[in-house]
Amino acid sequence: MTDTLPEAPMGTVHDLEDHRPRTVPVTLVKDDHTADTADTADAGGVEAVDRADNPLADWLTVPDAPVLPAWARSAASVRANVHAFIRLSWWQARYHSVRTPKYLVKTLILAARGFYRACKGLWPTLSAQDHSAAVKALRAQAKARPEDIELATRLQIAHAERTRTRRWRFGTAAIAVAAATIGICLADPLLQTGMTAAVVAPLAHLGRSKETRLLDQGAPPLKVDMSAQQLNDALRAAGLLKAGSAKDEKAPAVFCSMGPVRDGRGWAVVFDLPRGGGKTASDVLAKREVIAQELGVDEIQVIMSRVRAAQGGNAGRVSMWVADDDPYLGAPNPSPLATAGRFSVWDPIPFGQDARGNRIEVPIMWQSMFFGGLPRRGKTFTQRLMTAAGLLDPWVRHYVADGKGGADWMPMKAVAHRLVMGAEDDAVTALKAMLAELLVEMERRFALLRELPASICPEGKLTPQIVERYQLPVIFVTIDELQEYFTAMERDDREQVINDLCRIARRGPAAGFVCNFASQRPDAQSVPTKLREIITLRYSTQVVDRTSSDMILGSGKAAQGADASVLSEDHVGTGVLVTGPASYVTVRADYLDGPGFTALCVKGRALREQAGQLSGDAAGDVTAAADAHGVTLAPIISDVLEVMRHSPRMFTNDLIAALVNLDEDTYGDYNGERLAADLEAAGVKRTSKQVKINGANGAGYQRRDIEGAVPAELLLNSAG
Repeated sequence: MTDTLPEAPMGTVHDLEDHRPRTVPVTLVKDDHTADTADTADAGGVEAVDRADNPLADWLTVPDAPVLPAWARSAASVRANVHAFIRLSWWQARYHSVRTPKYLVKTLILAARGFYRACKGLWPTLSAQDHSAAVKALRAQAKARPEDIELATRLQIAHAERTRTRRWRFGTAAIAVAAATIGICLADPLLQTGMTAAVVAPLAHLGRSKETRLLDQGAPPLKVDMSAQQLNDALRAAGLLKAGSAKDEKAPAVFCSMGPVRDGRGWAVVFDLPRGGGKTASDVLAKREVIAQELGVDEIQVIMSRVRAAQGGNAGRVSMWVADDDPYLGAPNPSPLATAGRFSVWDPIPFGQDARGNRIEVPIMWQSMFFGGLPRRGKTFTQRLMTAAGLLDPWVRHYVADGKGGADWMPMKAVAHRLVMGAEDDAVTALKAMLAELLVEMERRFALLRELPASICPEGKLTPQIVERYQLPVIFVTIDELQEYFTAMERDDREQVINDLCRIARRGPAAGFVCNFASQRPDAQSVPTKLREIITLRYSTQVVDRTSSDMILGSGKAAQGADASVLSEDHVGTGVLVTGPASYVTVRADYLDGPGFTALCVKGRALREQAGQLSGDAAGDVTAAADAHGVTLAPIISDVLEVMRHSPRMFTNDLIAALVNLDEDTYGDYNGERLAADLEAAGVKRTSKQVKINGANGAGYQRRDIEGAVPAELLLNSAG
């Protein structure tokens, strides 16, 4: 039995492409494995030019170098350098213009010297010294041979020729000088100036020497003329580069990927530390003071930061900007909020400017804030910027507590849903009640947000649409001088308040709570660490040392460069803003003074009345209602009602102390008799001169007696 092959089916269709010879891809590689390597290259997606076995790879590789110089790679850099050139030219023009008389005197002196040199140089020609040599030689020969008549004749002819030459040369020079003098005298004044300059300029040029400098050296007003060599010397002195001579080509040096170039009112440079030295960008930031000293500037002028991978950096790349002078001095920058008609807190809040003049804006939604620093350094003014933005948004409800009880936050009575002033017993009680109210509101909001569908509340957080649809305004919780409350409380109350604040700061942002706390030196006793550590945004004005700076900005921040202790007493309103674990900037905060803040409070009250969002203490505030109705209350009535906000009755001594704390200039000299006289003159009728508080009797006042001096219609409106 034999096997038979199956017959091929009739009419089989053959594709001609399968029978055509394959073409070998073109490659630049010249070896016996061209096809294999080409297939491998195609499979791996590697271009032939980039392959290591390509002999032309080095020649065909596109250079990895910038096409434009560093100063021309961005519009901002071009503008900065053009502005710097214009400023430098204007400075040089002013510098030399005031020295013009000095330059004219120096020019005349040089011209006189040049005239002397010109006369000295022309004298051989005018005196025909070229003929004098022949005359002298013939005279010497004639003395030696007086009998030689031919020699005497030649001497006479040479002497006569020299005399004629002198006459016409001196005559020509005299005619030229006379003609020039007459021409200058007869010319117009403008032409005289030009002719004089045409004569004096070459003479002054002739009179100069190698050491002569007509113009003074006009050095530009820069404290640093940075170069790569200076940078390397500074880093080497700081121990960030290995020791070596500056002229040693083998000495380790940084690689400047940009600059040094002019950038605004300073120098900018981005550099990489050399490998093998074991130093990182963090080491450079920690040596800021030493580097500044080596560059000959104050450390406040040196702004350094790491360049992260997202910006093309690495662990050894540093961006440094050195200002010509202190960038945080000068006239304050007015806050744009002062002239704004309305603002949405869902947008970043304008906060200030950095050293280069760039605007700094701070997003506050889902954040909590802490402000710290020494007294009278602008801490409260800066903290009020955040509140000012909330004043211009009618869908923001304010809860405010001021442990100092002064006048800084007094204008908030027109807007605040709750306002606690001072740290006395009644104020502490009011603060605890305010926090309890906030906790109840927070839990109510979370319960509502959990019930909302994902189409309305996709992330379980408050949104601008939910705010207006469900009447859930954003809540600002502002507490100034936080340490005053903690020091005034008993231990149990203190722990309870701390726990309440931590709950609000930790969970509140998702429900639309924005915490804004401030203290002077937040140590463990005044502001506990567990409260500070959960706050995301931190700002510190000047403090006494690096330890205090770390207490406010976070542990280890000073070593990273975020050090508020380098600020001086002159840096009022300037502080270090930390926005993340490795993000910080020194900011000169915008300026909003007391009258401006008061005007914003009045504007904020009007916005809330229009939107139907005026509530709480502001809706029942007598003095604010009087202002709204154009009624003027006696200042003593308004101030007494303010300090008795949380008390139905107060002893006279306590009332005077509270008034002094409110306005020491006005009430510093008050006593019981003067207070009683002023209140009586304002219309206050006391039902009793004695009050009983906690079982103790003493001279004092009832709040209802003070309110009796207020027009009844205002009390009715405020109550409604």
